[in-house]
Amino acid sequence: MIKNRGQLKLLLLQIRESPKVRLEELESFARYCRLNEKQIDVLNLFDTPDFDLGITSDYDALLVGGASDANVLFPEKYPFVPQAQRLLRKCIDRRQPVFASCFGYQLAVLALGGEIIHDGDVYEMGTIPISLTKEARDDPVFRSVPDGFMAVSVHKQKSLSAPPGTIPLAHTEICNHSFKVHHRPFWAFQFHPEVDKQILIERLTFYKAHYTDDDGHLERVLAAAQETPEANHLCGSFIDHVLLG
Repeated sequence: MIKNRGQLKLLLLQIRESPKVRLEELESFARYCRLNEKQIDVLNLFDTPDFDLGITSDYDALLVGGASDANVLFPEKYPFVPQAQRLLRKCIDRRQPVFASCFGYQLAVLALGGEIIHDGDVYEMGTIPISLTKEARDDPVFRSVPDGFMAVSVHKQKSLSAPPGTIPLAHTEICNHSFKVHHRPFWAFQFHPEVDKQILIERLTFYKAHYTDDDGHLERVLAAAQETPEANHLCGSFIDHVLLG
């Protein structure tokens, strides 16, 4: 039976320590998926690093958020990283719809046998133009988004290419930015489809010690920030065209 929007139930795999950012991320996903916050349950990996891989079985989809508080390249420090990768592989095996943003993208790359590298000197921060591949024109999530759309991107880890068994959908000059797993309802985004300009300002101000040299650097980045309606549209497009079909 096909559900209507109000009947959907999603799980957000969250990797946040700050209560303020935890709430903001949930609100952002709900807003741009056009869902009620009560339709999204949260599993925070800092609270529950060890969890049952069957946890998504009662949900219509899995959302995976970002993480300025963790690093996928240090599983010994963040022991939930391998388990989260196993969960993503299980979702792929059972055709569970997945929408993975930023840290979720990096988890997915590693889970699929790709490579994530650290680049602390040349990294994207702020709102940036995203280029589409030719495959994106026929993709149900991307097909109504124009080439060169603006998106929020803040990351020091990246993948140069999409992992094996996937279709590359978007990129910038320095890295791949999105892919879909072949024949599976699984999309991953290095940028943040769920974050808009206002949330970028709030979040980057909160995490300024992680990403900026000083207050002047922060002010320059935020002054250059643009609105990102096309990127934010991707969240609702996933609901409309993948879950509601």
